[in-house]
Amino acid sequence: MQQLEYDFIKREILSLTGIDLNNYKSEQMQRRLNSFLLRSGQPDWSNLFSSTRSDPTELSKLRDFLTINVSSFFRDPQKYEVLKKTILPNLQKESSNLRVWSAGCSQGQEPYSLAIMLTETTGSQRRHYILASDLDRSALAKAKSGGPYTATDVANVPINLHQRYFKVENNKYLAHERLRQLVTFKQHNLLADPFESNFDLIICRNVVIYFTALVKEQLYNRFYKALRPGGVLFVGGTEIVNKASEIGFETVGVSFYRRPN
Repeated sequence: MQQLEYDFIKREILSLTGIDLNNYKSEQMQRRLNSFLLRSGQPDWSNLFSSTRSDPTELSKLRDFLTINVSSFFRDPQKYEVLKKTILPNLQKESSNLRVWSAGCSQGQEPYSLAIMLTETTGSQRRHYILASDLDRSALAKAKSGGPYTATDVANVPINLHQRYFKVENNKYLAHERLRQLVTFKQHNLLADPFESNFDLIICRNVVIYFTALVKEQLYNRFYKALRPGGVLFVGGTEIVNKASEIGFETVGVSFYRRPN
C-alpha cells in the first residue's frame, strides 16, 4: 500500500467512524485493511467508501472490523485466579466497595466475569461500581443485552455457575438480568474522551497492543492517574507496560501494575 493511498484511507475512516488510524501501528493496520478490502468484494477503496456512506450495514461492518472484538469469559484463567486470590482481597482491605473499570470491554465477557467473581466472593447485593466501556456501539448493544454467547465464550466459567448466571436458548448463553444489572455500560473512546477517576481496579487487556508506542505510553499514564493510590491495572497476558516505573507503577505480578500509596 502506497503512503498516499494510506493517507486517503485514514482521512476517510476518520470522517466515517471517528477512528484515527494514526494512533495504530501502521504496518499491522495496512495488512488488516488490505485483507478487509479483499473480503469486501469492492475493486478499490473509493468504491468501498462510497458503498459505506450509503449503507449503514456496511458502515457497521467497517467499524466492527476496526474495533476488533475478541474476548471470552475468564480469559487466561490463571490470571483470574491471581486476581481472585491476591489482587481483589488486597484491594478490599482498603475499600469494601470497589470501583472497577473494564476499558475496551468488547461484548461484555470481561466485566461480566468480574461481576461473577465479585458476587461469588462478596455477596449478591450491588455494592461495587463496575464500569464497562467500548467504542463499538454494536458490541456494547450485545453486552447490554447479555449476549447471546457461545459455548466457547463461557468455556472457562465453572460449570456450577452456568445455571446461576446464564440461561440457555438455542444452544446460546444469555446472561441473567441480575448479572446485567451489576454492570454499567457506556460508549467511550479511550483516545479522545476523558477518564473517570479514583478506580480501585482498571482492566484493559489486549486493547492497547494495536496502538503505537507513543499512544500506549500516553494511555498508561492516563490509567495511572485514573487509579486511586493503591489501585491496580490489569493488562493482557502478553502485554508489558514499558517505562512502568517511570510512569509510577510498581509490578505486583505478571500482568498486574499497582499505583503505590
